[in-house]
Amino acid sequence: MELEEYTLSVPGQRTGEAKLLVYRIGTNKSAPDRKRPMVIVCGGGGYENISDREQEPIVLQFLAMGCNACLLEYSVAPNVFPTALLELASAVALVRRYAGEWMVDKNKIITCGFSAGGHLAASLGVFWNREKVHRLLNVRPEDVKPNGQILCYPVITAGEKAHRGSVEKLLRIDCEDKEKLDLVSLEKQVTSDVPKTFLWHTLTDQAVPVENSLYFADALHKNGVNFELHIYPMGGHGLSLATEETGGTDEDMILPYCAGWIDMVKAWVKHNF
Repeated sequence: MELEEYTLSVPGQRTGEAKLLVYRIGTNKSAPDRKRPMVIVCGGGGYENISDREQEPIVLQFLAMGCNACLLEYSVAPNVFPTALLELASAVALVRRYAGEWMVDKNKIITCGFSAGGHLAASLGVFWNREKVHRLLNVRPEDVKPNGQILCYPVITAGEKAHRGSVEKLLRIDCEDKEKLDLVSLEKQVTSDVPKTFLWHTLTDQAVPVENSLYFADALHKNGVNFELHIYPMGGHGLSLATEETGGTDEDMILPYCAGWIDMVKAWVKHNF
C-alpha cells in the first residue's frame, strides 16, 4: 500500500487547511494494468470536527474490497458553506487528474460520507454541475462529478428534522436565512443528475432522525435516480462500522446486526462499479 498527502487550496479557504490522504493498493504483477475504483471518505462531526472512528477504519475496509481510498480532512467551523463542498469537489478533480498515474478508473470515483460528512458527500452529489462549484475551481463539471455516493446516517435536511448543530456550524450567521436553509436542505436540490446512491440509517437515531435519509430517498425516487436504502430497526447515531474496532468499550456502538452494512456496500460497489 502507498500513502501520499496532498493539500487542497480553494477560493474562500484558509490556505493549507484541507488535506487529502491518498491510500493506493500496489500494482498487482499478474494484472499490472488493472484500474480500481477510488472511494473518498468524509467522516462526520457536525461540521465542527471530524470523527476518527469514521476515517481510517473505513478506508481499510475499502482497501480490503480492492478499492483505492482517500481521506478528506475538510474544513469545519469557523469555515462555512460552501468551503467544504469546494474542497471535496477539488478532491474529486485531483483524483480524476491523476487517475492514470494512480491506476484509478476515472469513471469509478465514489464519495462516502458519515453524518455531517454525509451531508458533504450528498452536497457534491446535488451541486456538482452547478456553475458556482465548477466555475470557482476553474474546472469542467465532469471533472468534479462523483460516479456514486455512499451516505451513512447522513445529515440531509435543514428543516424540521434537521440536526440543528450541523446546520448552525455550516451556515453560522446565516442559519436563519430561509434561502440558505433551503439551499442546504439537500432533499430540495435533487435532480436526475445525482449519481447512484447507497444510503443506510437506523430507525432509532436520536441525533440525525431517520427522516433525513427517507426524504433524500424519496427525492431520488421521484427524479429517477438509482439508489439503495437500508433502515435498521435499532442503533443510535455515529455507529461507524458498529464493531469493536470502531466502538471500543462502548457497547452501544457495537451492534453486529448493523455491522452488515459494509458487506452490502461491498456488493453494491461490485454490482455498480
